[in-house]
Amino acid sequence: MPKNKTHSGAKKRFRVTGSGKVMREQANKRHLLEHKSSKRTRRLSQDQAVSSADVKTIKKMLGK
Repeated sequence: MPKNKTHSGAKKRFRVTGSGKVMREQANKRHLLEHKSSKRTRRLSQDQAVSSADVKTIKKMLGK
């Protein structure tokens, strides 16, 4: 059996924590930040856990 390749797009977007949770960045932190409040941009800086419905698919793409 050949090895499975890691999905290049997925490895840039997701990471797996030590406990096995899949984390992702939040949207809306790329541009037009001047009019967004500091409170909002700080909140958007935090990583979020991926929804449980998508975890199996993403882990498969990451080869985990």
